[in-house]
Amino acid sequence: MGIGDFIKKQFIDVLQWNEDGDGVLAWRYPMQDFEIQYGAKLTVRESQMAVFVNEGKVADVFGPGLHTLNTNTLPVLTYLQNWDKLFESPFKSDVYFFSTRLQLGRKWGTPQAVTVRDKDFGMVRLRAFGMYSYKLADPKRFFTEISGTRDRYTVEDMEMQLRNLVVSTMSSTLGSSEAPFLDMAANLGVMSETVKAAMTPVFERYGVAMDNFVVESISLPEELQKALDTRISMGMVGNMATYTQYQTANAIPLAAQNEGGLAGIGASLGAGLSMGQVMTEAMRSAQAGMAPVAALAAEAPELRLGKLKSLLDGGLITQADYDAAKAEVIKQITGG
Repeated sequence: MGIGDFIKKQFIDVLQWNEDGDGVLAWRYPMQDFEIQYGAKLTVRESQMAVFVNEGKVADVFGPGLHTLNTNTLPVLTYLQNWDKLFESPFKSDVYFFSTRLQLGRKWGTPQAVTVRDKDFGMVRLRAFGMYSYKLADPKRFFTEISGTRDRYTVEDMEMQLRNLVVSTMSSTLGSSEAPFLDMAANLGVMSETVKAAMTPVFERYGVAMDNFVVESISLPEELQKALDTRISMGMVGNMATYTQYQTANAIPLAAQNEGGLAGIGASLGAGLSMGQVMTEAMRSAQAGMAPVAALAAEAPELRLGKLKSLLDGGLITQADYDAAKAEVIKQITGG
C-alpha cells in the first residue's frame, strides 16, 4: 500500500444507521476506503440489529444497545481473523444493519382461482384475498437466505417472495379443505388461523416471523355467485305455495278497489290466470278456510315457465334442460 493510499484511508469511530424512511429491511454500512477503529462504538437502536460479515461469512450479531468493538465483543470475528489478545489496530469488515420493525398492511390475493371440490356446489373455483404483517427476527438467516451482499434490501424486494409463499400455502389450504364454501365464508377467522399456522414455519426458514394473517374474503366466480344469490332468494321466500297464496289473498281486496273491480286481479297476480280460475279459487278458499289459494297458480303453465326461466338465469339448469321442460309445458297448454 502506497503512502497516498495510507493517507486516503479513513478510520471509523462510530457505526450507526439513521433510518431516513420506511421500507428498508437491510442496509450495508459504506466501507469503501474505511477501516473500523479498534474500540469504536457501535450504536444499534431499538427495532434494529447489526451483523458483522468477514469475507462473506456471518461473524457477530448485535442487538439494540451501545457496543464497544474489541476482541471481547467480537468473539467470532476475532477467531476468524486469528487476532491475539493484544490486537489494537484498525480492521476491515462489512457491517449490515437490519430493521426489525413490524411491516404492516401487506396485501395478498390468489391471482388465479383455486379449484376445489365442494359438497354443495361440486367442483368450484375460489379466490381469496387478505392482509398479513411480519418482522425480521433472525438477521443471520435473513442475510444468508434472502438479502445477501446488496447495499440495501427493501420491503418491496421481499414482497414478491413472501406473497408467493402466502398464495402457495393459501391455495394448498383451500384445495385440501373439506369444509363447504358456505362454512368457509362464515368462518374466516378459523381459516386465517389455519393458514397462519401453516405459514409460520415457512417464514421462519427465511429469518422472518409472521405477526398476523387475515383472510378478508373468499369468493366464487361471478356466474356461480349469481346462482347462489338465486338460491338464497328462494330460501328467503320459503314455501312457494304459501307465498303465492299470501300474494293472492292480498291481491283480491286491492283489485276490488280498482276501477276494473276484481277484473284487475289477473294483472295483480301476474301469473296469467283467467278470471274464472281466480274467482273459482277465491270462492273455494272462502268455503274451505285454509285451502291453498295458490294451488292452481302454482300449477299454471305460465308460472311454471317463469320458474324455469329463473332457474336457467341462475345457472341451476342447463339450456338443454330448459328447452326440454319448456317444450313439455307448451305441449300441455296447446294440448298437442
